[in-house]
Amino acid sequence: MKLLVINGPNLNMLGIREPGIYGSESYNDLCEMIKKHASDMKVEVEIFQSNHEGDLVDKIQAAYGVFDAIVINPAAYTHTSVAILDAVKAVAIPTVEVHISDVSKREDFRQISYIRSACDATIAGHGFNGYIEAIDYLIDKYRK
Repeated sequence: MKLLVINGPNLNMLGIREPGIYGSESYNDLCEMIKKHASDMKVEVEIFQSNHEGDLVDKIQAAYGVFDAIVINPAAYTHTSVAILDAVKAVAIPTVEVHISDVSKREDFRQISYIRSACDATIAGHGFNGYIEAIDYLIDKYRK
């Protein structure tokens, strides 16, 4: 199984950015945790992060025919990007939406997720472990 993990804007600032919400662990810590879990599960993983919407769309489109599943944290683009939604719909690759924080308990605008309708599941508020849950969900789906 080949898995693509996509992270949107400002996630590269983890550990610095609002540690009361996102914790004190760094983006590198997150990537290492994902890589270790994927290796343990015998899954090939690629991790991509960009602060630019078009780069995220390009990466999703390039996943077609290459990756079996996608874990995506679109970050702020969750609430604004029809382009990312359309890209996920276009490639039709099983996708799980992840959010480190519990967006349901945050600002009103964070209650809207454009991408959610194209995703198999959403995991929010479980910190970095949400990525592991998403990976396990997709592995289970792929192996069935």
